[in-house]
Amino acid sequence: MTDAALNPQANYRLGLVLVTSSALAWSTAGLFTRIIALDVATMLVWRGMFGALGILAVAVAMQGRSAFSDFGRMGWPGWIFAIISALGMLCFITSLRLTTVAHVSIIYATVPFVAAGLAWLFIRERPTKSAVIASAVSLAGVAFIVGFGAEGSLTGDILAFGMTFALAAMMVISRRYPDIPTMPAACISALLSAALAIPFSPGLAVSGTDLGLLALFGLVNSALGLALFTLGARLLPAIETALIGALDAPLAPIWVWLFFAEIPGAETMLGGAVVFAAVLTHILLQRRRI
Repeated sequence: MTDAALNPQANYRLGLVLVTSSALAWSTAGLFTRIIALDVATMLVWRGMFGALGILAVAVAMQGRSAFSDFGRMGWPGWIFAIISALGMLCFITSLRLTTVAHVSIIYATVPFVAAGLAWLFIRERPTKSAVIASAVSLAGVAFIVGFGAEGSLTGDILAFGMTFALAAMMVISRRYPDIPTMPAACISALLSAALAIPFSPGLAVSGTDLGLLALFGLVNSALGLALFTLGARLLPAIETALIGALDAPLAPIWVWLFFAEIPGAETMLGGAVVFAAVLTHILLQRRRI
């Protein structure tokens, strides 16, 4: 079924499910970067290659051979989307090694403001009042954790903000050009992130255990997360996508806590709770309207 065949309410609900699922998949990044004891560049190369293979497999399963022809109609918006996505992923994974998972996740909660600003500037999309209020509350949570939390590093935080800007730009591009072949764009993005990391890798030889973990990292976090995001982002206003995607913030530290007993600081937990409450309240209010 095409997007045109869906009514606005169905579009919103489908977009909500897809973007929420992508946030869940992306929230595992911090966990994988802690489990896999490799340098960042090597990890990015293998993650990108497995992610590209996973996305391609999903596309072929959904469309058959016609999936390959979609690569030929990417157009300049699709290539810009793929390049920005690849650069954002480089910032994302690197930041996870330089600062805490909690800081990266909570900084991402500023993306609604960035997305709203870019959406208004380039496509004149005005956010709803509840989305702006929820974004402001999320930003308050971010300011609290970054301003008062002791953990983290400046370089890692700057890279996390770079990732945030890239994701906001991807949301606006998807919204402005909904006909971009999303699966090919996501596949090329994963390959580009791998290609950009190769010159910085000391070598691609890894153990069998690490290879299995890298495959899981690529398939779950890259392939599943990026595919769900690119499909869902074109169905929702940019600020809505950003808000729902911010659920990654309270989820990511939970994975690390479960597997490594790394307990976030009180400021991190409070900031994450504020972000989660703001997003959940906004979603509930939107559901009443549709």
